[in-house]
Amino acid sequence: MSSESGGPGEIARLVDVVSRNPRQFGALMRLGTLLAEGGNAPAARTVYAQAVREHPGVAGPYVCLGTLLVDAGNHAEAVRLFEAALALDPQNREAQRGLAVVHEREDDVDAAERVWQRAFPGGSLETSAYRGDDVAIRVLYLTSAVGGNIPMQHVFDPRLFEVTTLIAESAPRDVTLPPHDVIFNAVGDADRCERALAAASRIVAATSAPVVNDPARVRETTRLRNAARLATLPDVVTARTAEFPRGDLAAPSGAASLEAAGFGWPVLLRSPGYQTGEHFVRVAGPSDLPDALANLPGATLLAIAYVDSRSADGAFRKYRVMTIGGRLYPMHLAISPEWKVHYFRAAMAERLDHREEEAGFLADTHGVLGARAVAALERVAVLLGVDYGGIDFALRPDGRVLVFEANATMVIVPPDADPRWDYRRAAVTRALEAARSVLISRARRG
Repeated sequence: MSSESGGPGEIARLVDVVSRNPRQFGALMRLGTLLAEGGNAPAARTVYAQAVREHPGVAGPYVCLGTLLVDAGNHAEAVRLFEAALALDPQNREAQRGLAVVHEREDDVDAAERVWQRAFPGGSLETSAYRGDDVAIRVLYLTSAVGGNIPMQHVFDPRLFEVTTLIAESAPRDVTLPPHDVIFNAVGDADRCERALAAASRIVAATSAPVVNDPARVRETTRLRNAARLATLPDVVTARTAEFPRGDLAAPSGAASLEAAGFGWPVLLRSPGYQTGEHFVRVAGPSDLPDALANLPGATLLAIAYVDSRSADGAFRKYRVMTIGGRLYPMHLAISPEWKVHYFRAAMAERLDHREEEAGFLADTHGVLGARAVAALERVAVLLGVDYGGIDFALRPDGRVLVFEANATMVIVPPDADPRWDYRRAAVTRALEAARSVLISRARRG
């Protein structure tokens, strides 16, 4: 893809243009966009910051940089940039949206509502370009301002779908919805998005269109609820999980409170509402508790019993299957020497033997996991009741599954062009096609 639009070739050409002419506005903005879309947020911020310096009288670079800073958690600087953009362009909707999102993430609901009502009285709506030849399938895509959304960019083929994104918190109670054939509720993190899920439920109730991922189902998938209800299923194991006010754990009796609730050492502590292992630590003993608490945000924390899930070779394995339209689709296997396993951190690219093991799982999931584990995963999927979701788990020696996480937040990401990942492409393609099929069949049924 080196010479394709949006690929490394275009990025290299833009870098060359900007190095020769640092004021080239179009090149700066396009380069920042490509870097941000490619996941290189630090580089994108650097490029947009240069655009701000070189073109201080244009609102666009302020908004783009501010949006990236919101995602980075630098709310104060983001607000300054959005306000600077509005000083240049008082009607700039992206700057208004950015301010509202900051207020939502800081839990200042009143301030957020004022911005939503002033700038987006009918709700914050954006419609993507449709590039197909036939009649478009119109998707209303519900998202949350605070994050915790299901990224669907690889599912929403613009040759099939016209997608209108609605930020759920922005929608007034009497919202008039745009024409749509199906709703996809992308608000996926039940621990983080209670306000957005409540708003999504109101939106869903206002339409007769079919819904993928009913918000009411998603609301039941908090880590605390899942630990309790999934443990009732045959051949499913979950770790003991309890919620504690931060003050209780920070008190001199904090360690005793954990022990009284049945937790031993080490124990895992987690701030609810975060993904990819962020704000999730292992506490070796009572003396380590104060330092752990100092680095965990939130008024309440989850205590999770540490379950040693190492395989016979001493490595930790985390499997992922997607549950889409009532069927299981293998997604990946991550193998790591560390207890906190994530695919992007595991050294899969460096270990041929690990990739070969993952290939075996993708090619013969039933054979690798066994009938007992597959049946257990099917029960988990039924209990979750979401149309699109995922299950992260380990395989116990006796064939049961230890579920780490099961919810709607999991994304399907195609592997990059490196031929080492060729064995993964068929499984990813099947899952993406299944997600598209759910949307299409629901839309047609509606």
